[in-house]
Amino acid sequence: MLALTESAGPWLIGVYRMVIGFLFFCHGTTTLWGWPIEPYGGATAEFGAWPSWWAAAIQVVGGLLIMIGVGTRVAAFVSVGSMAVAYFWKHQGDGLLPVQNDGESSALFCWALLILVVIGPGKLAVQPVLDRLRGRAIPANTTGSGTVPQAPEPSMAQH
Repeated sequence: MLALTESAGPWLIGVYRMVIGFLFFCHGTTTLWGWPIEPYGGATAEFGAWPSWWAAAIQVVGGLLIMIGVGTRVAAFVSVGSMAVAYFWKHQGDGLLPVQNDGESSALFCWALLILVVIGPGKLAVQPVLDRLRGRAIPANTTGSGTVPQAPEPSMAQH
């Protein structure tokens, strides 16, 4: 059983990344364009309005990058920050606990995205394909960590 969970782990992380990215993306599209549903209160954010438009832009771009697996750790890190700000700035003043202050989605997104910052994109990410096309080395491990070792500098003897 342990061997199965270890081999399936990177694949499950990849699916987890895609689901979290999609949900985060939809959270932003709702605020910006009223799709797939109208936002809470019925009004979309005006272009450039602080902080709603900027938060939604981070959600759309970050969610898309996370969903497809490009720059996952950086996109998740920025997204974690935006959700922490949303929680403490918008929700915390209305009560101590997320269930009291309507901050559950901010708190859950914050922690779900933090996991991706730490463990990386898993399998099914586009980043390794892009790295291969650019001729960058791909790590030997199969965890899908998203880290790419840098090629060593050529020595003077090779010139």
